[in-house]
Amino acid sequence: LYEWYIEHLNIYPTRQIEFARLNLNFTVMSKRKLLQLVEEGIVDGWNDPRMPTISGMRRRGYPPKAILNFCKKAGVATRDNIIEISLLESCVREELNKTAQRAMMVSDPIKLVITNYPEDQSEALTAINNPEDPSAGDRALNFSKELYIERSDYMEDAPKKYFRLSPGRDVRLKHAYIVHCTGAKINENGDVIEVYATYYKQSKSGEDSSGIKPKGTLHWVNASDALPCEIHQYDRLFSHPSPDQTQEGFMAHVNSLSKSVISSAVMEPSLANAKAEDVFQFLRKGYYARDSKITDRVVFNRTVTLKDTWAKLNKQ
Repeated sequence: LYEWYIEHLNIYPTRQIEFARLNLNFTVMSKRKLLQLVEEGIVDGWNDPRMPTISGMRRRGYPPKAILNFCKKAGVATRDNIIEISLLESCVREELNKTAQRAMMVSDPIKLVITNYPEDQSEALTAINNPEDPSAGDRALNFSKELYIERSDYMEDAPKKYFRLSPGRDVRLKHAYIVHCTGAKINENGDVIEVYATYYKQSKSGEDSSGIKPKGTLHWVNASDALPCEIHQYDRLFSHPSPDQTQEGFMAHVNSLSKSVISSAVMEPSLANAKAEDVFQFLRKGYYARDSKITDRVVFNRTVTLKDTWAKLNKQ
């Protein structure tokens, strides 16, 4: 019909190019279906970080360059096809690894007391902002007798290949010292409430002359100047790779675990200066962006994990 009009109106014959819509698995791309998710409160709006919208991706911390690289890799097709969202996430990781500054955040904090460290002493340690980008410079981290570590980084009776804190084992604290775990305080319910260790004075990062070679490295936050933050963990919006092609309908496959909130996290003080949509690599955690919508408290949205955790699940 288009060409018929061109012929009979005797106008310039413009070229037509038809191409298929880009579809991603584990989500829906139809505006009508996305609107239903918004109207029924499944998501928090069009800019919800789980939504496959530009505003959602921006709020989640996806860099524009990563989205462009994904489009180049996915290419243009004339028939409908479904692209794996893991390809998009891979492009995001590749770009953020080069550009995101590193920082430390502890999501489930427990106190680590270094018993042989001076009570009233505090020292500034140097931390590299991005090992992939020397121009990013470095920052200072305070270190003292009491730190916060992840609760999961201590185990009372650890298996052989557990390379974190356990009585009698050594680990490296990132940018700091090697510590030797001596035990923990356990309450009447059997819960660990405090971990104890000693440090090797000659093992300071960049100046290590201790000769000790620990197999594990842990992140931490100095207890005296740790700041509270809230972490929003985002995952696939649907649990089925093709939710809108199932007999039950796409709403039957909404992933109830696509968002979780961690309200007890603590972060290093340098993150207080983070602007909306600034993205950081939280060591051993993943990439996180400062939320642009919530302003009454510090909230970081998980952009993407460090590794593709779904690939292993799909194989299983």
